[in-house]
Amino acid sequence: MDKALQMLRLQQQLNDATNGENWERGVTKNGKTIDWKRCIYMECAEMVDSFAWKHWKSIHQEPDWANLQIEVVDVWHFVMSLALQEYRNGGLGSIEELATRIAQMEAYGALLAPAAGFKTPDTLMAKIEEVMADALRREGFGLEKLLEDFFTLTRMSALDLTSLYRLYVGKNILNRFRQDHGYKEGSYIKEWHGVEDNVVMKRIWEEEGELTPEALYAELESHYSTL
Repeated sequence: MDKALQMLRLQQQLNDATNGENWERGVTKNGKTIDWKRCIYMECAEMVDSFAWKHWKSIHQEPDWANLQIEVVDVWHFVMSLALQEYRNGGLGSIEELATRIAQMEAYGALLAPAAGFKTPDTLMAKIEEVMADALRREGFGLEKLLEDFFTLTRMSALDLTSLYRLYVGKNILNRFRQDHGYKEGSYIKEWHGVEDNVVMKRIWEEEGELTPEALYAELESHYSTL
């Protein structure tokens, strides 16, 4: 349960800092409507673009596996946010109780085993679209089905709990870094010397090994200062 609880707490902190306390009511501190379901299915659409799915264009292009994994982590931010909102507004329990429920899910338990290979593009896109359908369902929405489908997608994307946690912490710190450097105002530079900041963050993790969140933030600052 520890990793699930740590990630949920980090997401709560990020949402509190970015959107203001009581964001669970569906409105940011600036009066902007929050729709986590829309965030999920729109991010899933970006995930599909990791594949050369267009039958009339770039038909021999290989899937962008690294981007797929980053997009999975992006969706995880929004899935957790929705779960936190549902638990609070529905009186379903505390963050600790949500983490316990997640840890009991079969698909989450499967992530404890070391990561296997990627599933085929068609199989992956079908599962991505299933997650999208979960989020698009306004009537009869099921949080547990969304979570189970997401964890299955995570496993199919060659990620296990350790790699999901590691990439999530990295992206969480990157999101904080973006906010601190003008993301909301539109002044933040997302491409660093022709490479998206997501990819730079992932590369830092891979090259530097274990880093504290503070050390990762400092590495991002060092790279950003060269732009």
